[in-house]
Amino acid sequence: MSSSLLFIFITVFVDLLGYGIMLPLLPFYVQAHALTGGAAIAGMLSSLYAGTQLFVGPILGALSDRYGRRPVLLVCLLGTSLGYLMLGLADSLPLIFLAVFIDGLTGANLTTAYAYIADSTTSENRARGMGMVGAAFGLGMMAGPALGGLLSRYGLSVPAFTASAIALGNVLFGFFVLPESLPLERREIKPVSQIFNWVGQFKELFQRATIQKLLIAMFLLNLAFAGLQSNFPLYSNHRFQWTPTQNSMFYLYVGVCAVFIQGFLFGKLQPRFGEKRLTVVGLTLMAIGLAGMAFVPQAWMLFPAVTVVALGTGTSIPSLTALVSLRVSESEQGRLMGGTQTLLSLTNIFGPILAGVSFEVIAFSAPYWLGSVFSLIALGVAYLSLRRSGLDTAAMVE
Repeated sequence: MSSSLLFIFITVFVDLLGYGIMLPLLPFYVQAHALTGGAAIAGMLSSLYAGTQLFVGPILGALSDRYGRRPVLLVCLLGTSLGYLMLGLADSLPLIFLAVFIDGLTGANLTTAYAYIADSTTSENRARGMGMVGAAFGLGMMAGPALGGLLSRYGLSVPAFTASAIALGNVLFGFFVLPESLPLERREIKPVSQIFNWVGQFKELFQRATIQKLLIAMFLLNLAFAGLQSNFPLYSNHRFQWTPTQNSMFYLYVGVCAVFIQGFLFGKLQPRFGEKRLTVVGLTLMAIGLAGMAFVPQAWMLFPAVTVVALGTGTSIPSLTALVSLRVSESEQGRLMGGTQTLLSLTNIFGPILAGVSFEVIAFSAPYWLGSVFSLIALGVAYLSLRRSGLDTAAMVE
């Protein structure tokens, strides 16, 4: 792995490590400074983070198309470090909200990381590069909660300061080793006013017939998965009386699966089967796995069911991302990844809400069989987009 791709791997890992460290601890930060309504305020913080990324993701992508990937990545990492530092120092709710807002603004650099991968890879190995990003994502989400729980024994501010230091260290690493991936002749020079018109950019992007159905499939896929993390502890406790420790072990297992599938297995499968077949198979497996989680009669069966879900997401998400990337020009990769980040932010806002409402109103298993239905719809939409050019990547690239 080259030093630049190693930096991208570490960048995504650091983003998700910090997010994983702080996400379980945010309610405790709120409780320390709020007299009442701690759960509601913690929910508002999560919505603020996702909502901020919704607005900023396309803007950062467009800025990287104009000014290059390197400065955007480094500035975003510096902002992430500042956000966690402020969170560690916060002694009031307004400062906590400000810290989360800053982290949301700069935490959307995942879009630029994907664009860097698109710049640095060929059409044949782009999906493998996206899979590497997915592995870093899973590794960060696996290690973050465990590290946060360990460090919180020494005080709530210690995990935040640790996440800040890790992000700052990555800034220094990137400053010395990260080359620019987008040369001047390939940059998209547009008026600054157009860069900040993210709604217009997203609308223009979504109207393209070549990627429209794939974007819809990505939205449905992530909507199906978005409620799992926030809703699962309620589901497992209600149905199988799992404790927080048992839930932590479950999430650790999911993280291990994500790292293995996207960091190793996907690299073996992609050259043999291609992105299109992996998209179809992955969405099918995700539908099966989510349905299995909804209807398993015994607790131990959740592990094989979530393994199928992890295999489905670990193959379909990088494959879909690569297929969409191959359908736009090199100068628009940043804007494209910004648009996909908008979709992900929408699912992170509405997915947990939908999961919570269906859990309360319909049934405790509803979030999972609804997710299975969304995955099947995504499969149908993606298949409609892919069937004309066959199921091999070579046909797509041509």
